[in-house]
Amino acid sequence: MFKKYHSIAKITLVLVYLVIIAGAVVRMTGSGMGCPDWPKCFGHLIPPTEESQLQWKPGQVYQKGQVIILNESLQVAKEEFASSDKLNLDHWEPYTKHDYAQFNPWHTWIEFINRLFGALAGLATLVLAIISFGYWKKKKRVTLLSWLVVFGMGFQAWLGATVVYSVLEPIRITVHMVMALLIVAMLLYLIFISKDKRKNHGFDSKTMVLLSIVFVLTLIQIVLGTQVRQFVDEQVELVGESAKNLWLQKPLIAFYVHRSFSILVVLFNLYLAYRIYNLNLGLTKINWVLSILLIEVISGMAMFYWDFPFMSQTMHLVLASLLFGIQFYLVLESYNADRSHKTL
Repeated sequence: MFKKYHSIAKITLVLVYLVIIAGAVVRMTGSGMGCPDWPKCFGHLIPPTEESQLQWKPGQVYQKGQVIILNESLQVAKEEFASSDKLNLDHWEPYTKHDYAQFNPWHTWIEFINRLFGALAGLATLVLAIISFGYWKKKKRVTLLSWLVVFGMGFQAWLGATVVYSVLEPIRITVHMVMALLIVAMLLYLIFISKDKRKNHGFDSKTMVLLSIVFVLTLIQIVLGTQVRQFVDEQVELVGESAKNLWLQKPLIAFYVHRSFSILVVLFNLYLAYRIYNLNLGLTKINWVLSILLIEVISGMAMFYWDFPFMSQTMHLVLASLLFGIQFYLVLESYNADRSHKTL
């Protein structure tokens, strides 16, 4: 039972990261409003592929809640009915959550796939929570935290709905991202404490404190990055998706802070790696951290100097979330080494 729980926790973590990747693709492609309603997509469980499917037609059977686009607005079927030769608005009511009424098949299906990954991740967390009852007598915190993850996923789904209803308000997107990272942290902690045997690492109190500081610095850098991303999104709205050379023409102060802060993050991590190697602490995941940081710096420079090459934004965001997870796991390993050291 315990081995099964540990394996499912890892699968769940992978699914959550797939949601983060899909969400990054959604932002990169501007597909956030591909499904203007929630939890369905244009009132369908399986979204439409052609605009003609969203137009009113005579002799068509419409299901309750089904959506059509009429005069640049969304109309929702009040009940199941078959349309006659003429449009009868008594069967329809306007969608009131927002006034966005556009259809792009690519955007719709990209957003729909993002939601599918979210549903799979939510299902996995529910399975994980049910299995966690096997830990109730041995480690109650595993069961309690597993169910907290389920509620966290539910809250994340609600946040996703508010993002759609707000027509992609930047601050809501940022909160949505931070919540995803919190879920990642909880899952990593569950994976760590549900291990049958943990590798004993070397202990150094200064390195443990430094790991915690670096982790906090990374989190601050991610938040700063989301502010820059908000600014870029606003510029895209102003100058268009094709004018990439203008997206960072006159950046906010947050951009310069984010860029300068990255130097601090890199320097701290290099010093941290030096201590880990020099003291032979065995925290080998620091190699992953350095590799990700290198690619992060390159992708950040590419966006600024080469006008946002394809997938650079997605890569930058996904790598930041991976960096967050690995550094958090390093913190857990370090604190575990501290506890092992104190019991000797």
